[in-house]
Amino acid sequence: MEILVRDFVKENTDKLDAAGISDASVDIWLLLEHFADIKKSEYFANQDMQISKIQADQIEEAVEKRINHIPLQHIIGETEFMGLTFKVNENVLIPRFDTEILVDEVVKYVGDGFLNVLDMCTGSGCIAITISDMCDNVTVTAADISKDALDIAKENNTLNQTDVTFVESDLFENVEGKFDVIVSNPPYIRTEEIENLEEEVKMHDPHLALDGGESGLDFYQAIAKQAKDYLNESGMIFFEIGFDQAEEVSNILKENGYKDIVVKKDLAMYDRVVYAKKG
Repeated sequence: MEILVRDFVKENTDKLDAAGISDASVDIWLLLEHFADIKKSEYFANQDMQISKIQADQIEEAVEKRINHIPLQHIIGETEFMGLTFKVNENVLIPRFDTEILVDEVVKYVGDGFLNVLDMCTGSGCIAITISDMCDNVTVTAADISKDALDIAKENNTLNQTDVTFVESDLFENVEGKFDVIVSNPPYIRTEEIENLEEEVKMHDPHLALDGGESGLDFYQAIAKQAKDYLNESGMIFFEIGFDQAEEVSNILKENGYKDIVVKKDLAMYDRVVYAKKG
């Protein structure tokens, strides 16, 4: 039994819309691409295109999960970040576009240099692995407290054929050596704000990767203080931040002796990255 794609798309987009799923049409086309290898551009070239009953059943099962606000990336099991593919599940934060700004800044700084980089709170490994992929001479270490997250990060390291070293560590507890760059996208959501996040985030992203304490600044304070002992002279520290945290994180860096502090905005013109040099 064959099913017309145009009818299938309309029916299932309407289901997602009725469930309050934003970007419902985008999700349907991503599911079609994943389960039936059909791209939207191909459909517009042949609007009589059909899918099999087996493919339709797989997608409808995924739609039911999406109606229950399970993230699309968890349903598919992977996502794209800066041109690379990353496996994701409930143990890691789904890589987001905002974090590309952070990686861009680190890559611009590292260039072709023979530098040692530490990615603290690595999660899926997207920051560490992308830096390793984009910078030929860099040596990258990635640390996280979660063994489950590190298992996914190691899979992603293999998947993307990069050479990142992973350390299970509560911040710097098991980290050895010194680094030219320390980069981190730490948990920075205020504890009381987690309940106000989208269901996809608060129900399916690990709270360990979200909760930055009462002020949202706990990890910035701890990392900035400890990082000085792990940075080489004139080493750099790079943070992703919440849109309203630039001043507070900048002050934390000042209080810990860092200098030449810079704030970078994302494409929506929100403050997104703060970096500074070891004093």
